[in-house]
Amino acid sequence: MRTVLAIDQSTSATKALLFRTDGTIIQGTSAQHRQFYPRQGWVEHDAEEIYTNLLAVVKALLARTGPLAGDIACLSITNQRETIVVFDRATGQPLHRAIVWQCRRGDPFCRRLIEAGHDETVRKKTGLKIDTYFPAPKLMWLLEHEPQIRRKLLAGEALIGTIDAYLIYRLTHGRVFACDYTNASRTLLFDIGSLRWSEELCHLFGVPVYALPEVRASNARFGETDLDGLLDTPIPICGVMGDSQAALFSERCFSPGTAKVTFGTGSSILLNTGAAVLPSAVGNLTTIAWVLDDQPTYAYEGIINCTGATVAWLRDQLALISSPEETETLARSLADNEGVYFVPAFFGLSAPYWRADAKAAIVGLTPSSTRNHVVRAALESIAYQVKEVLDVMGREADIPLQVLHADGGAVRNRFLMQFVADITRLTVRASSMPELSALGAALAGALGMGIYGSLQEVADLPLASTDYRPSMDASQAERYYAGWKAAVQRVL
Repeated sequence: MRTVLAIDQSTSATKALLFRTDGTIIQGTSAQHRQFYPRQGWVEHDAEEIYTNLLAVVKALLARTGPLAGDIACLSITNQRETIVVFDRATGQPLHRAIVWQCRRGDPFCRRLIEAGHDETVRKKTGLKIDTYFPAPKLMWLLEHEPQIRRKLLAGEALIGTIDAYLIYRLTHGRVFACDYTNASRTLLFDIGSLRWSEELCHLFGVPVYALPEVRASNARFGETDLDGLLDTPIPICGVMGDSQAALFSERCFSPGTAKVTFGTGSSILLNTGAAVLPSAVGNLTTIAWVLDDQPTYAYEGIINCTGATVAWLRDQLALISSPEETETLARSLADNEGVYFVPAFFGLSAPYWRADAKAAIVGLTPSSTRNHVVRAALESIAYQVKEVLDVMGREADIPLQVLHADGGAVRNRFLMQFVADITRLTVRASSMPELSALGAALAGALGMGIYGSLQEVADLPLASTDYRPSMDASQAERYYAGWKAAVQRVL
């Protein structure tokens, strides 16, 4: 039996999963890593801990699967995007904690560049906005505040990597320094039209272009690894893709007009727009969906900073719940939200507002409000944000949407999936497989290894899902949504 070993390195954990070549999971295991908050609005990860966890989860998975592992065709990687690591060229050791996509320390640099009139130039080349969500402003902060790192980068002694590039470098003992196009396209340093690092943008952000990785297609090979001795024989690294694009790929959204939402710590909504760059005039991000055999596919993307993070906040900071699974029961206990809205702007508001200065708020509380109202409002906020992004995308792309593919842990929450369908007025096709990002990377890897001969063979693979169709009266949905818009305006 041929299998694919996939690594899903997310914002909160590192998973190792073993897939059959029909796309089904044999088994998986995971390990969480620490979240560091040195100052308000700053978020960091220990990249060395992440690499150590990767080896640990693979070791545990191989011990559990034994002969079931079969003939492992390749190692595939999907990863949290926009998180950046600076590491030593000689040793691969991180020179600073990884700065996470949620981190807002680059805000002053963004304001400086926007005030200087650079936003349009950056948008045209990258499809993105100048925002500290993306790595380049974080790198400006590092270069200004960490002179030793600046010296090493300028001397060619240090490298800058997205998480995939960092892991590949470590797994190949420095023989391969490369990332895939989807990750490169999220840095604010990559020209998505010419498919290369932009020297103009590197100069603008002060980033040495020679410190950036080679960029390869998602179905390309990225060297070989024996996983630091865990395998007797090295296997190819093949199938590398940012987590959101990997989910789009695994949902088989191969045609223009197909869309998906991944419910994770934050959420990414992607709409396949085809083979040409489609610039946005109203705040959509334009990004690379994937590049296969040097042929690019592009997408509109809407970023939501806090979805799963909102539920985690209820658990970890307010102790209103002990697990995310409780939220469905608590939300269903109410017939109505009774005017309570939760605007989860913990890291500002992203699409379609792009207001880094916004702060989170719960509005509409009365003496009769209970924890159930707050929990329901938190779940509802996810649906409202999804609708805002889809409305903007659909209008600009001029593509009528009927089905929204959904993946991530939150698809198990039936209240949330139904509420998303009711508010968006779309059929929500919730995947029965929660590990779609890992599956997407594995499918790209199998494609690159020749296990599948074409995209059509991938499209023909079965994918179990549950459909949720709008059942709420349209006028009621509009009333709920109007209340949300009013709550957002109070925050702004």
